[in-house]
Amino acid sequence: MSLSKSRLMLKTGQLRLIHEIAESGQLQLAAETVGMTQPAASRMLAETERQIGTPLFFRLPKGMEPTEAGLAVLRRARVILREMGSMATELRNLSDGHGGSVRVGAVTGPAVRYLVTAVREVKEAAPTADITVDVLPSRDLLTHLAAGEMDFVLARILPEFDSRDFNILPLQDEKVALMVRLGHPLSRAPVVTLAELQTYEWIMQQRGAPIREAALAAFAALGLSEPANVVNSPSTLLTLAYLAQSDAIAPLSDEVAELLIRPPLNAGFLVLPTANDIRVSRYYLLDLKRRPLSPLALHLRERLLAGGVAGASQPLPGGR
Repeated sequence: MSLSKSRLMLKTGQLRLIHEIAESGQLQLAAETVGMTQPAASRMLAETERQIGTPLFFRLPKGMEPTEAGLAVLRRARVILREMGSMATELRNLSDGHGGSVRVGAVTGPAVRYLVTAVREVKEAAPTADITVDVLPSRDLLTHLAAGEMDFVLARILPEFDSRDFNILPLQDEKVALMVRLGHPLSRAPVVTLAELQTYEWIMQQRGAPIREAALAAFAALGLSEPANVVNSPSTLLTLAYLAQSDAIAPLSDEVAELLIRPPLNAGFLVLPTANDIRVSRYYLLDLKRRPLSPLALHLRERLLAGGVAGASQPLPGGR
C-alpha cells in the first residue's frame, strides 16, 4: 500500500459508490443505485483505488468483498455520508422553518393565550426546533429586542424606545381580572364595586406596570382614592401564594386568571365580577427592521397570527 503523503481528497460520489458496492457486492447494482453506468462506475472505482494506492475490493466469482483497506475506508465513508445526510436535512429544515433556533418574548397575557398554542403547533411539525420564550415586562422585552437578542416580541411601545427601529403590527388590548381565593368574603357577590374593594388588602406589580396602572386608573375615574393596603411584587407565583392565604385582591391579566380558574388547573381562585371592564393599553408585535426574521421565526410568527392575536389596526403611540 503506497498512499501518497499528500492529503487524500475523495469526493462524495466516490464514497457513495464504495458504500453501495459493499452493500450489494455487485458493481452493476451499485452503479444503478448511484445513477451511473457500469463502465463509469468501474472507472471511478479504479481512480479511487489509484488515489489510495491499494485495491479496496476483492474481485470474486460471486461478487466483490472489501479488502482490509476497503473496510477502513468504508468505516470513514459511512460516517461522512451520514453527516452529509444530516447536514442536508438540517439545511432543508432551516429553509422551511422546521429547524434552527428562535427566541421570542411577550407580556403575560398574550404569552399565555397565544404563544403557547403557536409554539405547540410549530413543535408538532418541527420537534427539534429550538424555541425559547421569555415572559417579561415591555421595557425588558424591548431592551432585548433592540440589542438583537430576541427575534420578535409582543409588548407595548414605550417612549424611551424609537419605534422607527421596529416593524410594528398592532395587536389587542388586555382585560384586567380581579382575582381572589375561593371562599373570599366577596366570592358570592353577583357584582362588586370598586368602592367595596377599596378597603381590602391588594397585591400588585410595581408602580408603572400596565396592569397596576390600569387598576388604579379605574379607581381614579370614579373619584376614589387608590387602595392604601398594598403588597408590591412582580412575581406571579408569589402573588398566587399570597392570595391563597389571605383575603387580598390581585389584578392580573384575564388570560392568566382564566388559566387558573378553569379546568384542568382549577387552582382554587375566582374572578370577582365588576360592573365595568378594566382594560390595559394595546400591545404590539415588534421585530427589528435591521434583522430579517429566520424561516423558523417567520413560521412561529405565522402560527401566532393565525391564532387570532392580531387586532384591528390603529395609530401608533405618539403618532409615529
